[in-house]
Amino acid sequence: MAVRSAEAEWKGDLKSGTGTMRSETGTVDGQYSFASRFEEGTGTNPEELIAAAHAGCYSMALSNMLATAGHTPDSVHTTARVHIGPVDDGVAITRIDLTCRAEVPGLTAEAFAEHAENAKTGCPVSVALKAVDITLDAELN
Repeated sequence: MAVRSAEAEWKGDLKSGTGTMRSETGTVDGQYSFASRFEEGTGTNPEELIAAAHAGCYSMALSNMLATAGHTPDSVHTTARVHIGPVDDGVAITRIDLTCRAEVPGLTAEAFAEHAENAKTGCPVSVALKAVDITLDAELN
């Protein structure tokens, strides 16, 4: 099986420090800071990258499940919103909201909903993040 990697470096203290993150392919290569993570500052942040990974994984898993059931989708579009905030003992990712809109010819809404839920619980990123509350809003277009 494949092994993927990324690296990060942080310089300084939490509030005024700066960091960089880079994926092994170089596709992700950017700066991050306290402001880009907890406020609205310029740069990326770990939660944005988790959101991208989750949206991508979910879309692929749902597409595969649908195709395996004989309903190859024309399109599966997913947005993931990762919530980070204070908890009793610090800061944590508290929830991930998945929103999916799909075009799947000949599939009923009920069958789609079942596949969508199975993808939510079965995609590898969802499995890795099972300690976090994951919500799903999935509809056929």
